[in-house]
Amino acid sequence: MSSPVVIVIGASRGIGRQIALTLARNGYTVVVSAKSSSTEPLKSFPPDPNSSESTIDTVAQEIKQAGGKAFAKQANVRDPKSVDELIQWTIKTLGHIDAVVYNPGAIFWASVMETPIKRYQLMHEVNTLGLYATVQSVLPHFYSRNTGRLVIVSPPIYSRFPRGKAAYAMTKYAMTTLMIGLYHDFKRQKAATGFDGGVCSIWPATGIVSAATEFNAPGSKPELRKPDIFADAILAILTEWDVSKFSGKAWLDEDFLRELKGVTDFAGYAVTPGVKVRRIMPKKLPSLEVEEEDDEGDRINSLSLQKERAKL
Repeated sequence: MSSPVVIVIGASRGIGRQIALTLARNGYTVVVSAKSSSTEPLKSFPPDPNSSESTIDTVAQEIKQAGGKAFAKQANVRDPKSVDELIQWTIKTLGHIDAVVYNPGAIFWASVMETPIKRYQLMHEVNTLGLYATVQSVLPHFYSRNTGRLVIVSPPIYSRFPRGKAAYAMTKYAMTTLMIGLYHDFKRQKAATGFDGGVCSIWPATGIVSAATEFNAPGSKPELRKPDIFADAILAILTEWDVSKFSGKAWLDEDFLRELKGVTDFAGYAVTPGVKVRRIMPKKLPSLEVEEEDDEGDRINSLSLQKERAKL
């Protein structure tokens, strides 16, 4: 039986690199994808995992040297054509795709007044457009196989998160909104065909060593966790056979491991031994469900309306 195939987009360094390494270590064939690639030999290997020397090629090489299966495939998520080429290349080369992890992230934390349009546009294209292009490209394959899993790196929706970073939060919340909408699409697909797919979001409960933490607090690591906790949570999601346990929810890594996998000791994930890492996300998150959750009324399908109008 062939090993499951996962595409990790945004896997050149930091958290994405660790996700790729963890999944490969646990039997996945990993397509390591990001914009950065390298062909020049390095002075030392492996490179600093949070440096620009860490690319899809070095990550794939790390996996192979450890006995895993990996392919490096460059993609620019700001270009939907490039994203589609990644998906189609994977299907053609490896035969199928079992899961996609969408991890790319453009970040700029500032007030609305201080956030230039170009910065917002970059975040929109990397965080939102890239994800939407990925979903559009991989869905036909998932539906044809009647299975598939999508894990999106985006936060739970709550009031405090946009404070001081509204433009960034707009793009990240859009990703979570897409997750919720896709979850409902999956439910309809399951009712029609028995589709056994799942989708969820995941976000760190604490600070994690990554490009984001280097951006906001360069060189400060005492109250950070290793990216392994995030990778372990994603592995747990992808290996959970019952999709109903995780699908449609915006998880925090620590909460998922605690609630669904029974993990109680997180001390080993701390970068600095003996330091209790401060949780930066709320202990309790609001539910977005309403009493009328299942009352859709008369559903409108714009594509069907366009087709009907075209007949007139």
